[in-house]
Amino acid sequence: MPDQPKSFHLGREIHAYMVEHGTPPDAVQQELIEETARLGGISMMQVAPEQGAFMTLLTRLMGARRAVEVGTFTGYSALCIARGLPEDGHLLCCDVSEEWTAIGRRAWEKAGVADRIELRIAPALDTLNALPEDEEIDLAFIDADKVSYPAYYEALLQRVRPGGVILVDNVLWSGNVVNPEASDENTLALRAFNEKVAEDERVDRVMIPLADGLTLCRKR
Repeated sequence: MPDQPKSFHLGREIHAYMVEHGTPPDAVQQELIEETARLGGISMMQVAPEQGAFMTLLTRLMGARRAVEVGTFTGYSALCIARGLPEDGHLLCCDVSEEWTAIGRRAWEKAGVADRIELRIAPALDTLNALPEDEEIDLAFIDADKVSYPAYYEALLQRVRPGGVILVDNVLWSGNVVNPEASDENTLALRAFNEKVAEDERVDRVMIPLADGLTLCRKR
């Protein structure tokens, strides 16, 4: 696991206990965690192991068959979602980095889920807007550039089926969403996005303090 837990409100000891008493990373996931850690500080973009376990379980509980991910990085979240899909399920991953996603591709192959994952290297909005508007997506995950969160959310919401779920990462932003001294572009964007979702009558929503904050939106 990373030297510092991604959950900003947890100490290392309780974080390790929580991971160990859930579904801890297996050998493939642990290898992916370690390879990503060698990238340096940017490795904090990887979802936390307990978040990955939650996403696998949620995917299975929903019986999801069609999923979309915006922001793949080194592929840990995609691996977790894909493991929750049935063998004929499909996960569309949107990213712009060949370098980082190449790490993920190797892990997907080792885990035996590569056949469930389609990776498109292109601006995510281009990929999303090219999808049919037929409300067939069961589950979506947003974890990309924060300024574009509203655009990703709107593009996905019109394509998610009623009862389907959109997960949005980093909504607590290390606590900076309530820090009056934080006024950088990402913090302002996340505050505005959180307010937008809180007022959106098209969804049922809950924000949970998992890792860096995860909002779960169920389309009505």
